[in-house]
Amino acid sequence: MSAGYVIKEGFAGLGRAKLAAFTSIFSLFIAVLLIGVLFRVGYNAYEISQLIRQQVEVEIFLDNINRTETTRLENTLLQKPEVAGLTYISSDSASRIFQMEFGLGAETIADLNFLPASFRVVIAEGYNVAQVDSLVQEIRGYSGVDEVRFNLALLETIESRSESLLLGGSALGSFILLVAMILVFNTIRLTIYAKRDLIRAMKLVGATNAFIRRPFLLEGVLQGVIAGGSASLLIYGIFEWLIPTFLPQIGVLSWPFGRWYFLILGTIGLAIVMGWLGSRWAAIKFIRDTKVYS
Repeated sequence: MSAGYVIKEGFAGLGRAKLAAFTSIFSLFIAVLLIGVLFRVGYNAYEISQLIRQQVEVEIFLDNINRTETTRLENTLLQKPEVAGLTYISSDSASRIFQMEFGLGAETIADLNFLPASFRVVIAEGYNVAQVDSLVQEIRGYSGVDEVRFNLALLETIESRSESLLLGGSALGSFILLVAMILVFNTIRLTIYAKRDLIRAMKLVGATNAFIRRPFLLEGVLQGVIAGGSASLLIYGIFEWLIPTFLPQIGVLSWPFGRWYFLILGTIGLAIVMGWLGSRWAAIKFIRDTKVYS
């Protein structure tokens, strides 16, 4: 009986304050739509920054050391958690690379024997600039190492831009969600005000505040379902049809975690949570404050 009443009143609440309910749903729709787009763009920006980070290699130039010492140094480097990959370039290989890059003739290779052997180190994901710089300083002290080079400025720029994007996106997303939740709060408040006489009567016959709140919580959840479902359809259409059609070079960007449904389900879930929080906030405050006797 109570479940039927909650469901009936939850759906009926959407029709009692139509304009307010529409405003709330539309605000939630815009909010989660913007959050979904921001997350998709931010995720791909993060992937690109990580790809660029992986392109930044640490070059370790070696002294004239024998093969045994070179192998020992290689094993030491591979034991470092910051090292994702390691490539050894002999002096002869360095000469050939130099020849190809600068278009020199084959007869000049013998004149390039001054080029030292080296290691090219690929840094693992998840390590910041300070950790990479610390590793470089440590490697410089190793026996057999002549010089270590890596593009510190580029790594610092990537990290700074990534942090700025994360902070800016988080602040904007939080503001959008707060505004949407406030609008849900106001919608439920208007519905509660319209039913204040009924709420007083229910309290008189012994209904608890928790029981009275349930239809309003369901109304907030329904608003979230409608807003989240609509926003998800639009997000899918934008990234799967609209952008690939008109901007194919952007359409190749991946969905978060490799599947479209993670973002879609996340968008719907976020809208439901925001609708529930906004309605709960209003229901707790105004039902508690509704007096049995006016």
